[in-house]
Amino acid sequence: MYKNILVATDGTRLSGKAVAHAIALAKALGAKLTAFYASADYPLPMYAEGTIIEPMSRREYAAICKEEADKILGTIAAKAKTARVAFDRAHAVDSTPWHAILAAARKHRSDVIVMASHGRRGVSALLLGSETQKVLTHSKVPVIVVR
Repeated sequence: MYKNILVATDGTRLSGKAVAHAIALAKALGAKLTAFYASADYPLPMYAEGTIIEPMSRREYAAICKEEADKILGTIAAKAKTARVAFDRAHAVDSTPWHAILAAARKHRSDVIVMASHGRRGVSALLLGSETQKVLTHSKVPVIVVR
């Protein structure tokens, strides 16, 4: 059935449920698991009184993003190792997480994407949008949504 599962995580408790589901699925199917984390894009510089203020250098920002991704993905790696599931990790910095998730799925030749949904409805879903909804709309591979 599935040979390569991509699980998208944002490090929250809810996405932890998706990770647990993905690990169990990978174990049951003998599939490889790729955990993916998308960091927010570099913050835009601020302009004040004719000067440009950058909160930090791009190099510093990249190091902070890598550190955060390593922490989150390292936790998943340990769980996958305990479950004896073949594991890989991926990280990207992107302004649109849903786009980065789909790019990672293509790059790693994933058969399925597993991710969580916060289940926003109504006005909050309209205003905040849903990364999960965007992945569902644009994905060419099956998407398993965990709540």
